[in-house]
Amino acid sequence: MKMFKELYNYRELLKNNIKKEIRGKYKGSWLGVVWTFLNPLLMLLVYSIVFPYILRVKVDHYPIFMMIALVPWTFFTTAVQTGTGSVVAEGGILKKVYFPRVIIPISIVTSALVNFLITCIIMFVFILFSGVGFSIHCLLFPVIVLLQYIITLAIVYVLSAINVYIRDVDHFVSIIIMLAFYLTPIVYKADMLPAKFQWALKVNPMAQIIEAYRAIFYNHTIPDMNMLLIWGVIGIIMLVLGNLVFRKLEKGFVEEF
Repeated sequence: MKMFKELYNYRELLKNNIKKEIRGKYKGSWLGVVWTFLNPLLMLLVYSIVFPYILRVKVDHYPIFMMIALVPWTFFTTAVQTGTGSVVAEGGILKKVYFPRVIIPISIVTSALVNFLITCIIMFVFILFSGVGFSIHCLLFPVIVLLQYIITLAIVYVLSAINVYIRDVDHFVSIIIMLAFYLTPIVYKADMLPAKFQWALKVNPMAQIIEAYRAIFYNHTIPDMNMLLIWGVIGIIMLVLGNLVFRKLEKGFVEEF
């Protein structure tokens, strides 16, 4: 309750931080916010050539199949990679001004969420005009987005706090995310992964989240609700524990700068 009260009292700072992150991401670039659309489109173009034509991946409407996974994956990786170094990046301010430190990771993840939702506009246009279309199952979209936000914020809480004391964390995260890309069904179907590695999908929250997005947008079916419920409970536990870790470690932030 104390955290919520602090966030409410500093709500203007939180709002301004989120705006700063959104505007600052492409500050000084000619195309500005247009890169929010161009980045996933350019990645989609590359993967759409490499996997179906060079690696011979046989999937109907492959660009849509992959885009539905690539867009939320980009949200996750952007938030985690930027969020890990976010507290360190604000070190100079932390020594001068007091404000709830949790505002930093929350601002990063929320700004990434806003960019994700903007990019979804392009994704929805592609889905609409590709022939894949929409179904009633798309109404579950906000639920899946909320689950992804909770899990992402929980991870950023822990990584951003630990990175203040162990700066190598930032580098390890980049490597782990690169490996996780291939253990997440983004460019391939989940059932293409050998049986001996299927367990990796079950313990990978992003694999389950991406499969849920694919279910509602690509397969037009209800996602595995039992798995979403399990990860919903795990996500809330992760968020509470992540917040506790952050609160515990923030006491020594200033001394590290």
